[in-house]
Amino acid sequence: MTKKRTSLSALRKLSFTHQNGHCYYCNQPMWNSNQKEFSKKHSITIKQAKQLQCTGEHLLSHSLGGPATKKNIVAACAYCNRNRHKRENELSPM
Repeated sequence: MTKKRTSLSALRKLSFTHQNGHCYYCNQPMWNSNQKEFSKKHSITIKQAKQLQCTGEHLLSHSLGGPATKKNIVAACAYCNRNRHKRENELSPM
């Protein structure tokens, strides 16, 4: 039986604030609530802004038993979160 996943919403928002709205890995600004406003502010397309949506990322992956705790969850852009584990050498914070 697999362990039930806990919502990361509150921890993601906490990390987003603590990291001043920047990705833990690439340090790019992220958005948490208004994609259109973010794309206008940064003069990028909606498609580009989608890659910079804030997500909650486990430092020690959930599949390896990483808990949903303040110490193990960081805010990462969708691009880094999606591609982090596909790399030969995993990303580390900047």
